[in-house]
Amino acid sequence: MRQAILTKPGGPLKLWAVIHESALHQRFASQPALMREQLRHLLDMTSLPNITIQVMPLVATPHPGMLGLFQVVRFPHPWPTVVDLENLRGGYFVEGTDDVKVFEDAFDRVVAAALPPEDSHETIKQIMEERTLK
Repeated sequence: MRQAILTKPGGPLKLWAVIHESALHQRFASQPALMREQLRHLLDMTSLPNITIQVMPLVATPHPGMLGLFQVVRFPHPWPTVVDLENLRGGYFVEGTDDVKVFEDAFDRVVAAALPPEDSHETIKQIMEERTLK
């Protein structure tokens, strides 16, 4: 159900995700085709104009994403941008212009360290095809 909001008519949400390459190489012994299906779904999503997916390569330079998961959530005016931080105990939101700016800048650096969207698409496709051969 949550995915439906990305394709709803009349204004789907925009999503920009950076996924570490190691997550794309996960193996599930009990369901070997599962990851291949998930990779196919990612490829399908990259064709949507409101979705940008980038892959952080295994050999990426150090970047702020190495410090932990975070999501910058932007809302239409007049609502403020917030940051969702996740950790072992759950998540919490950061608000306030200065604090949010730190994470927006960090996300820009994560994006800069990741593969461009076109190269990311090809990387996902290659990993999926390698799984098909196995």
